[in-house]
Amino acid sequence: MPSSLSRYQEWIEQEIKKQKYGKEPASLYEPIRYLMGLGGKRLRPMLTLLSYALFKNDVKRVVRYAVAVEAFHNFTLMHDDIMDKAPLRRGKATVHKKWNVNTAILSGDVMLVRVYDMLLTIEADKLKKVLKAFNKCAAEVCEGQQWDMEFEKEKTVTEAQYLNMIKLKTAVLLGFSLELGAILADASEKDCTALREFGTNIGIGFQLKDDLLDAYADPKKFGKQVGGDIIANKKTFLLIKALEKAKGKEKLALEQWLSIKKYRKQDKVKAVRSLFDSLGIPSLAEKKINHYFDKCFHNLEALTSLKSNTLQLKGFTETLIARQS
Repeated sequence: MPSSLSRYQEWIEQEIKKQKYGKEPASLYEPIRYLMGLGGKRLRPMLTLLSYALFKNDVKRVVRYAVAVEAFHNFTLMHDDIMDKAPLRRGKATVHKKWNVNTAILSGDVMLVRVYDMLLTIEADKLKKVLKAFNKCAAEVCEGQQWDMEFEKEKTVTEAQYLNMIKLKTAVLLGFSLELGAILADASEKDCTALREFGTNIGIGFQLKDDLLDAYADPKKFGKQVGGDIIANKKTFLLIKALEKAKGKEKLALEQWLSIKKYRKQDKVKAVRSLFDSLGIPSLAEKKINHYFDKCFHNLEALTSLKSNTLQLKGFTETLIARQS
């Protein structure tokens, strides 16, 4: 990792440790410190700092606001884990498991309040623009989560519906992370928009890549169960396209695996993955992933006056794109 990225990472972790969120009752605030302390890629705050660095050098000045984005992201995870009944987050017990559901709901609520407290220290001339963009993004994330839950009950989900859902649930927050850095750096409206779209297209590409890795990653590198989406009948891009393309015996076989209740997990993963292969689904997924990554770099090219400054952001993004876990 280049020295400036290492420095940014260090600043982000220092700021996370510095934030106390509140004291009493301890059972309300300790879950926030616990979740924020579990680590993670810190992708969103890093994007905010890299975006700001395109225009200005005093990057440390905006670390607090980058960490506000990370706090919001973790707030969504705290509540998502309740909805998903997830037992683990980054290999550790989720908040609702370590404490209880009611505490996790309240801790998440106050966490969101603290995000606003952190953002309210932004200079007055930028505050309204930041809050307007943040509120739009936050509402869209909730919309995406609701669509995701509704899709679990739907028999058929189209590719367009799925892409819109992942855009809202996952991608718009990456877009806001970059837009925030640009706003704080007094960037032009055109550059703010280009960076927001850059982040949104990265986010869609990343989620599609996650879909592919979930089915095809090397288990030693992936860090979680390969085929988890297949086992759960999750309507990912891969399954949606397979259901669209399957005919005859392949269609019957796929529908059978989606409907049976008793099976060996490894058998289902192997069989469904074989169906994906015969239908050419991996290559379709790769093509769609590359489409969104190409779009994101096209957005970056729109920052013509900053072409030499975008190398670090581009390099960071390319490293993430190349990941296998």
